[in-house]
Amino acid sequence: MNKLFAFGIGLLATHALWAETRPMPNDPLVLLLRGIYQPATDAPQTPFAGINLNDGNWIVTDIHSVTTAPGSLGASNTVVGKFYVNGATGQAVYTLPGGDIEMQFTAQSFPQTTVPDGQGGAYLEGTFELTVVDATGIFSAYKGGHNHMVDRFHLLANSQVDESCFCIISVPGSLALWWSLSN
Repeated sequence: MNKLFAFGIGLLATHALWAETRPMPNDPLVLLLRGIYQPATDAPQTPFAGINLNDGNWIVTDIHSVTTAPGSLGASNTVVGKFYVNGATGQAVYTLPGGDIEMQFTAQSFPQTTVPDGQGGAYLEGTFELTVVDATGIFSAYKGGHNHMVDRFHLLANSQVDESCFCIISVPGSLALWWSLSN
C-alpha cells in the first residue's frame, strides 16, 4: 500500500472520530424545529440548575435532523429530540441524543405585520438570536456559543402555533454560518 495513501486513510479516520465526539472549529450544528407547540408534560429532568420543564411554564415541539438533500437516500427530517421554550423567562432547552443545550433569547426581528394564511390564521417570519448558556455531553463545546434562528411561525385559526425554524448553532469564537466578509 502506498504510504501517502495509508496516511490519507489514517487522517480521514482521525477526522471521522473527532467529528463524532466534538464539533470542528466553524462547524455549526443545524437543526429544524417543526411542529405544533404543546404544553410540556412528562419532560425529562435537565442537568441545568433552576430549570424544571414540568413546572407548567414550558411548551415543547420536535427537533428534526437536517442532514441530507431532498431526494437523497439518507435519513433526514427525522425527529431527534425536543425543543422546550419558556416565553416568560426567554429560556430554551434542546434535549438531544448525546446531551442537552440551554439557551437564552437575546434579540428578535419580526415584522409588525402578518401575512394571512387564507384560513383565519397568519404567518410571521423573522429571526431570533440566542446565547448558549450551558451544554452537556457531545455538545459541551457549544457553551458560550451562539444560535441564529430563521423562523416562520404559523399562527393557526385555533390559536395554536405551528413552527418551522432553522437553528444555526455555532461554537464560541467561530464565524456564524450566515456571516460573510461583506457584512
